[in-house]
Amino acid sequence: MVEIKRIGQHQIEQAKQVVKAVSLEIWQGVLTEDELSRYDSMSDIDNVRSHYFDNNGTFLVLVDREKVVGTGAIRKLDREICELKRMWFLKEYRGQGLGWKMAQILFDFALAASYRKIRLDLANEERQPEALKFYKKLGFYPIDRYNDSSCLVFMEKLLP
Repeated sequence: MVEIKRIGQHQIEQAKQVVKAVSLEIWQGVLTEDELSRYDSMSDIDNVRSHYFDNNGTFLVLVDREKVVGTGAIRKLDREICELKRMWFLKEYRGQGLGWKMAQILFDFALAASYRKIRLDLANEERQPEALKFYKKLGFYPIDRYNDSSCLVFMEKLLP
C-alpha cells in the first residue's frame, strides 16, 4: 500500500537515494553521481528537523511497503512565503495522481501554517518538461528569479 507520511529519521538515507536517482535521470549525460554529490550535498535532508520541522516547514515521503519512493517538502522563506522543495518521485510512481495528492497535502500544510504564497524552482524547461506542466496544472505561474540557485525556471502559487 502506498502512503504519504512525515519522514522518519530512519527514512533519511532512502529519501536521499530517491532525490539522487531522479536528479541523475534529469541530468543524464551531463552530471555524474560524484558531480551531483558536490553540487547537492542534501544537507537539508540530513538535518530535516532543523531545516524543515523546527522552521515552520515539513518533509513528507511517499512510501510503498516501507520503501521510500518519493519525497516532497515545504520550507519557510519568510512569514508569508514558503517554498515547495524536494518534490521527487521514482519513475514508476509518476502519472498515478500521487504527486497531485502529495502537493495537496503540502498546500494544506502551508495554509495551516499561514503562508500566503508557495514558490518553487526548476532546473530548466528542457530537462523538466513534465514537472513544468504538472506545476502549471497545480496553479503555479512564472515569476522572476527569487533565489541564487542555478535553476532557470521560477514559479509561484497564491494560496486561497
